Amino acid sequence: MSLAHLLLRRALQLPERTAVFHGTQPHASHAMWAARSAGVAQRMREAGLQPGDRIVLFMYNHPRYLELLWGAWWAGLVVVPVNAKLHPREVEWIVDNAQARWAFVTADIAAQPLAGLAQQVDIESAEADALLAPVPDARAVPISERAPDDLAWLFYTSGTTGRPKGVMITQRNLMTMGLSYFVDVDAVSPGDAIVYAAPMSHGAGLYAIPHLMAGARHVVPSSGGVDPAELFALGARLGPLSTFAAPTIVKRLVDHAEQAGLGPHDAARSFKTIVYGGAPMYGADIERALRVMGPRFVQIYGQGETPMVATALSRAQLADASHPRHAARIASVGVAQTPVRIRIADGQGRDLPTGEIGEVLVKGDSVMAGYWRNPEATAAAIRDGWLFTGDVGCLDADGFLTLKDRSKDLIISGGSNIYPREVEEVLLTLPGVAEAAVIGAPDAEWGEVVVAFVVAHAGAAITPEALDAHCLAQMARFKRPKRYELVAELPKNNYGKVLKTALRERLTPPRPTA
Repeated sequence: MSLAHLLLRRALQLPERTAVFHGTQPHASHAMWAARSAGVAQRMREAGLQPGDRIVLFMYNHPRYLELLWGAWWAGLVVVPVNAKLHPREVEWIVDNAQARWAFVTADIAAQPLAGLAQQVDIESAEADALLAPVPDARAVPISERAPDDLAWLFYTSGTTGRPKGVMITQRNLMTMGLSYFVDVDAVSPGDAIVYAAPMSHGAGLYAIPHLMAGARHVVPSSGGVDPAELFALGARLGPLSTFAAPTIVKRLVDHAEQAGLGPHDAARSFKTIVYGGAPMYGADIERALRVMGPRFVQIYGQGETPMVATALSRAQLADASHPRHAARIASVGVAQTPVRIRIADGQGRDLPTGEIGEVLVKGDSVMAGYWRNPEATAAAIRDGWLFTGDVGCLDADGFLTLKDRSKDLIISGGSNIYPREVEEVLLTLPGVAEAAVIGAPDAEWGEVVVAFVVAHAGAAITPEALDAHCLAQMARFKRPKRYELVAELPKNNYGKVLKTALRERLTPPRPTA
């Protein structure tokens, strides 16, 4: 079975129901969505694309994202979703590594052709209109047969080597994620609606799967992003919305509600469920969110390697302030979701007792098939079927997982993963830079911001302005340091390794425990 069968079923069972909105304006019924996806699938086949070929979606949020996503699956293709905030040079590396044939883009982020592609289509062009023209009967376009372990979603996540790794997500992985949503996250009915404010290239877009399974509605804001006032208004017009949000987005929603004098009753008119993830939320922040907006939050923990599925902290658990361990629970990321097992292991992969801190391991049908064209990284990450997440945490006696830190020095800023090595390698290409070390500093709005410590060669004159301009020319804006510290030397141990702990100690205030 293919994920495309989910769309065909809804087109047959709920053909006239409006399925996709752009702002408050209807964009497509289920039948029209299917007809457009079947149409683009047929035309990509006619152009020579074969099942298993990769196509890139380098786009801001747009209603056509959904039509292209399901059109690719209809044709048996593999979607390579790319963060719209990436620099075109970074995207070209992904195109080359994925051996992608086509890309669909929004012109404002890809005004020039990306190298290595056979075809690049601006989604608002006449060419896109022709490709997405609906066929008379979607059933007449056969859905490519795909096995459960066939690749569906090739998600690139940054790695400590400075180059992203392609996470191979299969049809089975995404089906598992979709079904577990109903058990572990939230119930969904055909009258519900999900809004895509966070990037559709990441977790927000994947949550289209369970909402399509349930025949719910899909809303892309007119702004294409996060505008709290717009989201509150959309919910009031279209009915309470569900959404996926990084903690920084939750904070913006709560800030807006407070500033506008809105309370839990007002929030309930606009939002049914806000699923947050991408980073743990500090206890004080979720307590404030619950106080201002009421019990409409669910936390999930997952990774690109086990998309949206590892643990969940339910609405009831978050709201149960009378529980004697409530403070500890809201600081956790919840309990294992139904399809997976979670355990804590030491450096040799051996189980640790309850309460002891070690690496978080996950096993189940949501775990990736491996890393694309990278067997060494796959062997390091998956051992005996267990995904070694690189995250550090502990389990309590009731099975609640609390994350204590992140190995590999990962920085999460506004829900986006930033790996220091990648930033360091860019800094080191600027003439005059001898050494660089990058760490995350606590930030009230973004969770963390990037801070770079830079050592200049003797006699070299380097300024923060020059460093910033160099980073902007080489990488995505959101990855660049927000602060540059020019230092005479970096603290190191006896083996020459930079002591990032010592660098963190130079930053105040101390980093709070997640």
